[in-house]
Amino acid sequence: MTYRKLLLLAGAPLLLAAGPDKQAELTLDEDKGYLSAHALDVIVFDDIYPDGHQTGVTIIQHGRRVAANGDVRLEPEPGQWSPMPISAGERTIDPATGTIRQTLSYPDPAKDGRGFNPIFYPDLDLAYTVSVTPSDGGAFRITVDLDKPLPPEWVGRVGFNMELFPGELFGKAWLMDDAAGLFNRQPEGPMVTASGGTVAVPRNVQANGPVQDPNDQALAAPLASGQLLTVAPESALQRISFRNVGAGELQLIDGRSAHNNGWYIVRTPIPAGATKNAVEWIVTPKTVADWSYQPVIQVSQLGYAPAQPKRAVIETAAGSATAGEATLYRLTAQGREPVLSAVPDQWGDFLRYDYALLDFSAVKVPGLYEIEYGGATSNTFRIDPLVYSRHAWQPTLEYFLPVQMCHMRVNEKYRIWHGLDHLDDALMAPTGLNHIDGYVQGPSTLTGYEPGDMVPGLDRGGWHDAGDYDLRVESQIGTTWMLAKMVEEFDLDYDATTIDQANRLVEIHDPDGVNDAVQQIEHGLLSVLGGYRSLGRLYRGIITPSLRAYVMLGDAANHTDNISRKPVDGLGLDTSGNPIAWDDRWVFTEDNPDRELYVAGGLAAAGRVMRAKGSPLGQEAIDAASAIAAQALDRSQNVSNKTFALAELAQSTGDEAYIAQLAAMEGAIIEDIADSGWRLASIENRLPAGFRQRLAAAVAEHQRKVEQSARTDSPYGVPYEPEIWGAGWTIQSLGVRQWFFHKGWPEATSTDGFLSALNFVLGVHPGENRASFVSGVGAQSATVAYGVNRADWSYIPGGVISGTNLVRPDLPELKEWPYFWQQGEYVMGGGATNYMFLALAADALYGGKAAPAD
Repeated sequence: MTYRKLLLLAGAPLLLAAGPDKQAELTLDEDKGYLSAHALDVIVFDDIYPDGHQTGVTIIQHGRRVAANGDVRLEPEPGQWSPMPISAGERTIDPATGTIRQTLSYPDPAKDGRGFNPIFYPDLDLAYTVSVTPSDGGAFRITVDLDKPLPPEWVGRVGFNMELFPGELFGKAWLMDDAAGLFNRQPEGPMVTASGGTVAVPRNVQANGPVQDPNDQALAAPLASGQLLTVAPESALQRISFRNVGAGELQLIDGRSAHNNGWYIVRTPIPAGATKNAVEWIVTPKTVADWSYQPVIQVSQLGYAPAQPKRAVIETAAGSATAGEATLYRLTAQGREPVLSAVPDQWGDFLRYDYALLDFSAVKVPGLYEIEYGGATSNTFRIDPLVYSRHAWQPTLEYFLPVQMCHMRVNEKYRIWHGLDHLDDALMAPTGLNHIDGYVQGPSTLTGYEPGDMVPGLDRGGWHDAGDYDLRVESQIGTTWMLAKMVEEFDLDYDATTIDQANRLVEIHDPDGVNDAVQQIEHGLLSVLGGYRSLGRLYRGIITPSLRAYVMLGDAANHTDNISRKPVDGLGLDTSGNPIAWDDRWVFTEDNPDRELYVAGGLAAAGRVMRAKGSPLGQEAIDAASAIAAQALDRSQNVSNKTFALAELAQSTGDEAYIAQLAAMEGAIIEDIADSGWRLASIENRLPAGFRQRLAAAVAEHQRKVEQSARTDSPYGVPYEPEIWGAGWTIQSLGVRQWFFHKGWPEATSTDGFLSALNFVLGVHPGENRASFVSGVGAQSATVAYGVNRADWSYIPGGVISGTNLVRPDLPELKEWPYFWQQGEYVMGGGATNYMFLALAADALYGGKAAPAD
């Protein structure tokens, strides 16, 4: 038994003896590194993602994160590109008092105008310390100490903010001294003008187009100001009080008035001249003495084929006693019928919970089922040989891929998903530019085009990726390649959509007699090959120049005016001297042989499929792949991408020279077996005999490590180390690799690898939210997601979110909130198509004949 469990069990009698009205006291849990009490945890600067609302002082109340980002900020309502501090040294913990301290400062040199998402800092040097100490009655004290007083112009602007998660507060009440109100679903005025010191504008007009200026910005007036704020007084599970015990006052602000993805904010502006105890709060989250974390039964929300392995994962509170047997019920017209009862096998502890496994693989009778354990019940699921044949991968092909299609109008009966868009693509990006989303244009365009020149051939094909309206070349070819492999490996042939390239029109649920997967492959090639024809090389990506356009939500047709205008002297004027809206997207180039080889591999595979279908794009794609690879192979050190390009070109051309090049890389491939070996599954029988033998031995050794990791990393049967970003996409990708390892080396590779990955995505993952990551697929799924329609709290069927992420150090979280890209974002290049591939693979291995049309 772990030390952590002993602490919890030892504390249990005290909690019970405390009585219903006695608040358990917070104490320092040195094992975990945060303050803890029954039903309450206070984490202090353990997380590192402030732009994702994950850092600073964080409150977990009754198992849910309700407040976060408690820190000093330079604005009342900061956003994603607002200045953020940097930690100045390690966190310190005082075991004697339970105090946790973190020293921080502005600016952050690593982000100031540089990096993947650069931030622009004002002329302000600010150093401070945030301390959190347990207090009486289950409360804790926050104090902020400044190294020196604020400059006068920053008084009123700099303050200590703590953000309250809005999703579970809508309709709840607040009290501030004698004032009262509700947390409304939409932000409302009256509006006031921000005052205080000047904050740097994230982009000036020459660099990235006009953006909203945060100086003198119109913000919603505080909902209330005072000394004592009570949040959700009517809810015993959500009530929190904030008392200001220093100078100044509390403000309750709706942070969504400046940013759609904002939270509610409790704030105290730092007073003039203040240093020691510049801000001082007492925070009291109320807890219920008899609250306990209820078991969560995690099953595939879609279901299982009769012959496949079937394991439910049961998540329970740490240190909780076994709740007896779990029972599997079959649902009949007469009600529930018990089928199997067994005590689940204890797996152990993972993150903050204990886990047990219920194996019901022996149950093969088709029907509807549910599992009950410890007073909790799973979602209803199917056991059926057709479980992967219908309503599984189809929503991705029927909805998600068509909706993401660029340069098209996308209709679905009465609905227009988006209008005709981006016909003004694309202008060559300026040189020497670090863009807002990781694009960097070097000192040269690497082409005959000058910055601002119109590059032809880019107004066809491609998919928006996925909430940002940009086209990254790796996302485009990754999607194209995976569709090609589905056609090759599983003979995917499905028609539910009209895709009319001549008229730039998509009609969902209006078949046109052509395989939708092949039409989507064509759409990807039109973009990648269109750029290659015009540029003589690959594009890096195509994206809006304007931050205001970058964050736009809604119809893609509103992103641009579909009229190309070349700016003059970078001033945002067309050739007639008229202002333009900075809506023409920019195309970026790069010299990146590793990425070129990845694209070459995808082109070779897609070309092979299109050639077999009689499309002229087929041979063009293969020829382009050969030329690109020839220029990149000697300049790349990326073994996986070199292997990928050579293996796919060997299949597409039949040229034994590619096999010889692979054989010459034997040592590097075997050393990189996890990333490179699976790429050879389809041509393994063409490799030299000695290489084949040594490759098989390396695969077998790798698979032993994979299986060991799958058993010990977590109870989910996949190699899994939780991170701030949800791991769904990574686990899907590993599942696809495992399928190819099984294809090439079935004697060494279990099918559990890709089936467990599929189950993870479909609902067998940690945390209380057991939804399928695939929107619209399964009994419970992610129907609030980070797509282009996120402002409507909506979703796109068949999109696959990133999924459950880690709130450091130990809370798995998947909230229903449309603006968490680290949990709910859709992406192209594998996020959805890898899921499709796994579902088709499971159907091929365990499924029955496809269900007939109704």
